[in-house]
Amino acid sequence: MSLSKLVLVRGAGDLATGVIIRLRRSGYRVVALEMAQPTVIRRTVAFAEAVYGQPIMVEGFTAELADTLADIEACLSWGTIPVVVDPECALAAEIKPAALVDAIIAKRNLGTRLSMAPVVIALGPGFTAGADVHAVVETKRGHHLGRVIEAGEAENNTGIPGEIGGHGADRVFHAPCAGIVEVLRDIGSMVRKGEQILAVRGEGEIWIEAPFDGVVRGMIRPGSRVPMGMKIADIDPRCEVSHCHTVSDKARAIGGGVLEALLHFGVKP
Repeated sequence: MSLSKLVLVRGAGDLATGVIIRLRRSGYRVVALEMAQPTVIRRTVAFAEAVYGQPIMVEGFTAELADTLADIEACLSWGTIPVVVDPECALAAEIKPAALVDAIIAKRNLGTRLSMAPVVIALGPGFTAGADVHAVVETKRGHHLGRVIEAGEAENNTGIPGEIGGHGADRVFHAPCAGIVEVLRDIGSMVRKGEQILAVRGEGEIWIEAPFDGVVRGMIRPGSRVPMGMKIADIDPRCEVSHCHTVSDKARAIGGGVLEALLHFGVKP
């Protein structure tokens, strides 16, 4: 099987996974690139989890780890999504994709360049359309979410999580110290205000409690070693367990923007 006309997606977290699913539903062949130890928290809806050795299914699409070009070809022929450990995006030069999507959501450019593919699209702040990429897709919740920007940049990162169910910054947890995460209540668990949901064990031990009733929607992998300040969990006050296993409204909107940009620049399935 030829590896031409592929779309490479840098990153396979929950937002990238939403993009990949929208592209696959639209007929595109997609390969995802990830780091060796992803630190996503919405693990149940992130193809990045395939890096740890087991296939993962999200909304009917299965992703699995691919180590070689032969593995990639096999996955594509089976209809699964190859996930390749390639944080430097070296694969782009080897297979010459039709398009590349930077979906790392690092809020800065980690090396994506116009020369990597005929069409290069990036998600969120840190990129300039017309300079280092052909188009930028807005990722900030609100009126412009999913908008395709052909000149300029996305809105600046405020560092404040978007509001869901009346909660914003208080629904997201960051490591209070460097250490190893012990998970008490994993994704899909209903929790009550004041209930302990995880601990970070470093020089001491810091327990984190739920600030309100909700469902654990995101949780970093148990046993992860994290630096102080890293995002490690989130709670959804809407208490819909099904939301823990489906692509979010935000990811779907961003995926629509990527699809629009690809078609606009002539990249067809």
